[in-house]
Amino acid sequence: MTSTKRALLVLACALLIPIVPFAVIGELPGERWLNAAGEDQLQFGLTGAALLALDVLLPIPSSIIGALLGGRLGLGAGFVWSFSGLVVGHVLGYALGRLVPERWASELPAAPSWIAVLLSRPVPVFAEALAIAAGAERMPLAAFASSAALGDAIYAAALAANGAALLPDGLWGVGLAGPMLVPVLGYLAFRKLHAPSARGL
Repeated sequence: MTSTKRALLVLACALLIPIVPFAVIGELPGERWLNAAGEDQLQFGLTGAALLALDVLLPIPSSIIGALLGGRLGLGAGFVWSFSGLVVGHVLGYALGRLVPERWASELPAAPSWIAVLLSRPVPVFAEALAIAAGAERMPLAAFASSAALGDAIYAAALAANGAALLPDGLWGVGLAGPMLVPVLGYLAFRKLHAPSARGL
């Protein structure tokens, strides 16, 4: 599969995660819970962070949730809640991986490098899979946590800034199109900067 086809596949996944539930049930994944917060900004932030944390288990469009947090709460608060949810999700994925018995883990691919964990953050499904793989392969917690936190911070800042700049002005199309392109850009960066670990992906 060529790099162009892989990038298109990542884009398709990024689009299908929010579009399919919207087509089937008429709302984005998590939209009902976010709307239930009403005007309560604390509840909205907590709900958004919880959805981002659950992204490791459920098809939550993290790019859209992060943008909505920035649009509703502003850059600072949007970043804090997005970052918190992403970090918890990463830690949850790592913890789930640690539940895999070591005798089974030895049959899995080698643990991802810290740069792979860092660069994979925007890529849907892949980031969560690497977090679980890191735990299963007993990647040192300090190395995993530091690289994951840095990737989460960059991703959360980009999403919150996008939402804070565009969504309050009603530019929903542009405001939400940007985050959907982030997974593709993240995948291309991952492929270019971490080619040895990206083979076959």
